[in-house]
Amino acid sequence: MDQLSSVLTAIAHPTRRAIMGRLAQGPAGFLDIAEPFDTALNSVTKHLKLLERAGLIERKRLGRTVSISLRAEPLREVAGWVHGYEKFWNERLDLFEKHFTPRKSTRRRKS
Repeated sequence: MDQLSSVLTAIAHPTRRAIMGRLAQGPAGFLDIAEPFDTALNSVTKHLKLLERAGLIERKRLGRTVSISLRAEPLREVAGWVHGYEKFWNERLDLFEKHFTPRKSTRRRKS
């Protein structure tokens, strides 16, 4: 799987996005990350492994504890991919706006 697909897969699940949101506030331990979720610890472990494979988190061992932190760099590739469609949507929105903009000059000519 390529990097973009890996990152898109990782951010597709709401639990993984919530974990990323938590880690955006700063590094945390496993139990701190797992606490807000009403799910088995094994499930949180699987979510963390998927995020780690996508390069979105990293683990650092500090003595007996493991600190998990967010690595947001892979999200740039996703942002670039989405940005590629910005021109498409801007053109469609301009056409939409034109469709609903009153044609004053046409109405004046008729009356």
